[in-house]
Amino acid sequence: MAREGGRLGRTATRESAVSRTIAMAVMIVATLYFLTPLWWLFVAATKSRADFTTTAPLWFADFDLFGNIAALFQYRDGVFLRWLANSALYAGVGAALATLFAAMAGYAIAKYTFRGRETLFNVVLGGVLVPATALALPLFLIFSQAGATNTIWAVLLPSLVSPFGVYLSRIYASASVPDEIIEAARIDGAGEVRTFFTVATRLMAPALVTIFLFQFVAIWNNFFLPLIMLRDEALFPVTMGLYVWNTQVSQIPDIRALVVVGSLLSIIPLIVTFLGLQRFWQSGLANGGLK
Repeated sequence: MAREGGRLGRTATRESAVSRTIAMAVMIVATLYFLTPLWWLFVAATKSRADFTTTAPLWFADFDLFGNIAALFQYRDGVFLRWLANSALYAGVGAALATLFAAMAGYAIAKYTFRGRETLFNVVLGGVLVPATALALPLFLIFSQAGATNTIWAVLLPSLVSPFGVYLSRIYASASVPDEIIEAARIDGAGEVRTFFTVATRLMAPALVTIFLFQFVAIWNNFFLPLIMLRDEALFPVTMGLYVWNTQVSQIPDIRALVVVGSLLSIIPLIVTFLGLQRFWQSGLANGGLK
């Protein structure tokens, strides 16, 4: 029996080692798959136009990243910086307000009893299933009737709606905001608005950070809505501006390097935002696991 148990233990150890090796190999392959395009983008952004097509695609030639960035900022009186500012406005304000509205709606559905509550929540769930591209044409018709196309509002207002944010807020508020704490706040004389902003939002902070991150990335990468809503180049987000430049590469070959460098710079705000907020996200996941 002892000999048989020893063999089983050695077999289990070998199987565990093989499983770990396979899992590690899969993770390495997945990491290379996701990081290789970023590495190519960084390397390409450091090259001159001549080196771009004549040198190894995944390794450096003459390192001229800062010269390329300076050329990008100077091109057409710094229009790229205007596009970055527009994207920051659309994504920052849109994500912040969308998070606030989603948190209010989700908290209300979770903590207040009213007629049609479940029906309303089911409608919100239905909104999660509708792709954003399917709503682009109806939104364009609505804004054109209101005379609001080719304005900041045509991109900003649709970004304030987040069905997924309402869904996540409702689920998280139900689990993390005890009714006893709300009742205690009411007994202490706090109104409903004050209770929400001083009590509920602190307990829901990990969910709110998650909603903000998802909405920020979605708005920053949004392309189809600005494509049909905007005609004025001064209102373009960075995605739309780079697309327009990319369509002009065949007529203006020198612009290819600007498109590559602009693409590299356009992802930096996303990385900074995620790294800056991930500690709140991770703490929330850890607390949720302890619950």
